[in-house]
Formats: sequence, structure tokens, C-alpha cells
Amino acid sequence: MFRLLNIEFHKLKHNKASKVLSIIYFALLTSIALIAAIKFDIGVVKFHLADQGIFNFPYIWHFNTFMAAIFKFFLLLVIVSMMANEYSNKTLKQNLIDGLSKKEFILSKFYTVIVFAAVSTLFVFITSLTLGLIYSDYNEFSIIFSDLDYLLAFFIKLVGFFSMGLFFGILVKRSAFAVGAIFIWLILESMLKGYLFWSFKSVDNTTEQVNSIMQFLPLEAMSNLIKEPFTRLGAVRSVANTIGEQITKDFSVQFTDLLIVSVWTTIFIYLSYALLKKRDL
Repeated sequence: MFRLLNIEFHKLKHNKASKVLSIIYFALLTSIALIAAIKFDIGVVKFHLADQGIFNFPYIWHFNTFMAAIFKFFLLLVIVSMMANEYSNKTLKQNLIDGLSKKEFILSKFYTVIVFAAVSTLFVFITSLTLGLIYSDYNEFSIIFSDLDYLLAFFIKLVGFFSMGLFFGILVKRSAFAVGAIFIWLILESMLKGYLFWSFKSVDNTTEQVNSIMQFLPLEAMSNLIKEPFTRLGAVRSVANTIGEQITKDFSVQFTDLLIVSVWTTIFIYLSYALLKKRDL
């Protein structure tokens, strides 16, 4: 494992674009902390976003993992460009000539995906813990370390998304086309979701019926891992109650979603290996 990772990071070390994208990604993760600085002070209207409870434990784990997941596209570019460079620089063929098996090659990429996801998760954990200790109204040990399953969901989400990027990177061999293929997949899932809503429009519990089908698709499953956190805020719930609406959404991380994304991750890695094994290099 460490030998394979050493090979991959040696390649990344000499790839300027990958280094720049990685720096931008982690800089954006750090920028979540800047949300605390958002203030509006207009006459009698005083608004400080950090005072709205977004950095309270345990809510901060939900909020920060959701926001951090938005930036995953920057590391996706690193993953797909990593594969594109293997073909353009002919390092893939050279690695195989030097004795690396195709299975070891795929494993080296997958291990890199896991390291990227693990480092990102650790980074979000440290950032969230720091912000929470500064701004949270609740600092009891049991409260601080509750809802950490959002970090697990974040890790699984990144591994699944990057594995999908790895598969498309091998499939089309060009980073721009690989990213484009993922966006096309996203559009197709969205079109299917729209079609299902239209098909079930006369059925009771339309949303539940559509979600029960869509949850098995990869991007939808990844999206379901960490649901939007905004309607969970007390201020939003108060406004909803004022206008007669009641929010009953379940924001917890579901084992089913973790399992579905894990299965898709396995499928993408296996297909990557099968494609590489079949392809004449």
C-alpha cells in the first residue's frame, strides 16, 4: 500500500496543476471560517451570522460537512487529471513495463482517493472543532462529540465521488471530457427525477415514491448522505411555524445511504479495473 501511494504522490509532486488545485481546495475549506466574520450593522439592524447558531455543537458538524462537500469538484479535477496524465505522459504503460500490475495500478489510484478523502475529513474536523470551541453556546463533552456521523458521511461521499471520477477518467482518458461526463450523468439523473415526478403526479406521497427510486442512483445517493442543514436552524423553524408550516424533515445520516454509496464505490473501482484489464495499452 505505502509503495503504491509513494508512486502516486511522486507523480503528483511533479504536477503543477494538481498542486495548485489541491491548495485552492484546502484554502476553500479553510474559508468556511470566514462565515463567522459576516456581519451587517445598518442602523438598528445588527446581524452576525455566527450568532445564528451555525457554529453551535453539534449542528456545526452538519453545516460544515455540507458546505465543505460543495468544494469537492476541485479535488475531482485532481483525480481526473491524474488519470489523463497517465495516458498523455505514457506513465501508465511505463509503470506496467516496470512490473506494476493493472490491479496494483487501480489500487494505487484508489488508495490516493482514500487519502484525499481522509485528509479532507480530518481538515473539516479540525476546522469545525476550532470554530465550535470559539463560537458554540454548548461546550459539554457529550454535545461536542455527538453527530460525528456527518464526518463519516462526508468521507464516504468523497470516496464515492472521487471513485466515480476515477472511472470516467479511465473511460474517456481526458480530464475535461471526464468532468463533462459526470455533469451529463447529473443532468440525466435530474431528467429522470423530473420524469418520475410527472409520472407519479396523481399518486399519493409523490415525493416519497420518487425518492424511493432515485435513492439508488449514485449522485442522488451521495447527495442524500448529507442533507441541506439550513431548515434545521431554529430561526428558520420559527419563521416556518409563524406562517403555519411545520418542518418534519429527517436530517440524520441514514445507514441505507451509506451502504448504497459504498456499493457504488465498489462498482466504480471494479469497472475501472475491468476496463483497464480489457483495454489494449
